[in-house]
Amino acid sequence: MRAALFRSMITSPHNEKLKLIRRLQARKHREREGLFVAEGEDLVGAAEAAGVEAEFVLVAGRDVEPALLDGVSELGSGTRIIGVYREHWAEPGGDIQAYLHAVGDPGNVGTIIRTAHALSDGPVVLGPGCADPYSPKAVRASMGSVFARPPSRAELDSLDGFRLGLDVHAGVDLREVRLEPPVVLCLGGEREGLPAGREVDTNARIPMRPDGPESLNVAAAAAMALYDVANRMARRG
Repeated sequence: MRAALFRSMITSPHNEKLKLIRRLQARKHREREGLFVAEGEDLVGAAEAAGVEAEFVLVAGRDVEPALLDGVSELGSGTRIIGVYREHWAEPGGDIQAYLHAVGDPGNVGTIIRTAHALSDGPVVLGPGCADPYSPKAVRASMGSVFARPPSRAELDSLDGFRLGLDVHAGVDLREVRLEPPVVLCLGGEREGLPAGREVDTNARIPMRPDGPESLNVAAAAAMALYDVANRMARRG
């Protein structure tokens, strides 16, 4: 039995599973194959908890020589487990959902997916120009929420609900906006914000101290706004 297990262990860097993991580091291959990589016990465990089945999982020392798994890792040495999964995309909907336009940092996209999973009943909807939510950095930033609450893809004008644009400087105080579900919280890219002419019903700003910074990270702004909207919805019952 021990000999059989040893023979089944991956010992060549040219193994097809390792080659696939290397290919999936590039967005074009993820999109073409509809697969992505999750690395580490926490993410693989999150997939299991969400009932998402892996295409395959490689465990260092059991399925593959540790040095070979390190060689295909985005995190470097010490990688213990890597799973390959099929991408899932949700349909838009819910009383609260976040729409992102041209949010190009994958860490921000993943963090907003995690925040929306905690505070809203709808998915994060990705519009044009957004980072890939299934890139390694975005998957890590989501802390597994990408499995439990997959993102969606749609144009803003196709979404039903009150479209609340968030701008650090423009618009009325967020706390003064009257809200009725469903609400679509609309956030733009890190530098440019929402583009001019983007159809929203109201632009709102997060009030900040006059001696504070000029702007907020888009993921931080999303967390503040989602928390405010979710709590007001909860008080309404």
